[in-house]
Amino acid sequence: MRKRLLQTRISLTSRRLWQRRLVFWSGALAIGGAAALFAILAEHAESLFREVVAYSPYLPLLLTPLGLVLISLATRSYFPNAQGSGIPQTVAALELGTHEARQKLLSLRIAIGKILMALFGLLCGASIGREGPTVHIGASILFSMSRYAHFARHDMERGLILAGGAAGVAAAFNTPLAGIVFAIEELSRSFEERTSGTVLTAVLIAGVVAISMLGEYSYFGESHTTLPLNFEGFGVILVCGVIGGAIGGLFASGLIQGTRRVAPQIAAHPILVPALCGLALATIGLLSNNSAYGTGYHEAQALINGEMEGGFLYPLMKMAATLSSFLSGIPGGIFAPSLAAGAGLGAGFAQWFSPELLSATILLGMVGYFAGVVQTPITAFVIVMEMTDNQQMLLPLMATAFIAYGTSKLFCPKPIYRALAEGFVNRERQ
Repeated sequence: MRKRLLQTRISLTSRRLWQRRLVFWSGALAIGGAAALFAILAEHAESLFREVVAYSPYLPLLLTPLGLVLISLATRSYFPNAQGSGIPQTVAALELGTHEARQKLLSLRIAIGKILMALFGLLCGASIGREGPTVHIGASILFSMSRYAHFARHDMERGLILAGGAAGVAAAFNTPLAGIVFAIEELSRSFEERTSGTVLTAVLIAGVVAISMLGEYSYFGESHTTLPLNFEGFGVILVCGVIGGAIGGLFASGLIQGTRRVAPQIAAHPILVPALCGLALATIGLLSNNSAYGTGYHEAQALINGEMEGGFLYPLMKMAATLSSFLSGIPGGIFAPSLAAGAGLGAGFAQWFSPELLSATILLGMVGYFAGVVQTPITAFVIVMEMTDNQQMLLPLMATAFIAYGTSKLFCPKPIYRALAEGFVNRERQ
């Protein structure tokens, strides 16, 4: 008892500990502010591109290839290691044991570059999300600020990276529970008692800041749909889980293999490869009646609300657009585009069932495909539940996510972010 009281007293009166806390809290505040500002600017960038397309749907055939070339060149020249989602870099930093190696993947320079280049990508119509980059930004901010509080590197750096990444997810989606789960399930693959409080505090602070700037909201609005657990209901779960997971696994496998093959080509042909990817993206956008561009947020919301007709053309176009954008070497994530493609698949699957199951099937298609792509089933059903503010669908979402996860493993044995992280780890260890 006396020992515990002494520890409490030291904790409350230690100047060094309070210095660390203030720096850490400031970092979490910065993550929330950066995530909110990124979200606002991303929405404006998408809106500007939509105005361009409304003026002429053929302008992207010139604008998009040129934009992707410039973004790819700027990223390689000024912001190395800022390309892609950013989650693989964060995972790689957690696996690397030295401060110097981690610093090459996580820095304020990279965080700034990530925001700027992703915004320009959305301005050019790239099918990318801001959520993966926000994980990278959050991890970079907390890791960079650790030097000012003199954290013991061997003890706290890993925890700070976890906390920053979790705070990024929570602030980007306004999903605090999903942020915590993602940190455990994807970033660390374990729960470390020593850093659990750090993660929770970061998520709380960043989430509060983001809400204060953006307002309290559900990412896709409120959904009150339910799924009857009868024969047809179980059929919906199986279809979304098995087929959605299989398609998600195939997409993840294709993206992994495509990245490994295209990355050396980008180094050899830094203009030609992004230009071809941009031309492919613009062509897909034109064929999809402009629905394949951007994050897919508006399309997913329209599908959930019954304001957009379902079918399999949109999700296939969205997958192709996302693949083209990712292979170009520009910064941008696959979270939001995957959720949009999943919503489209769900709308297509809904044609096989009763009309009253439309909304439920869309949500299950979303979670099934997303779980298949990222292979984090708990994060998948938690994030969809929080984004739609629908607790009634918890059990169907959970069942679909785990079925999709198991199915996806048959087509993509290694999780996408782990597979992509290996490239960064191997490069730093050479």
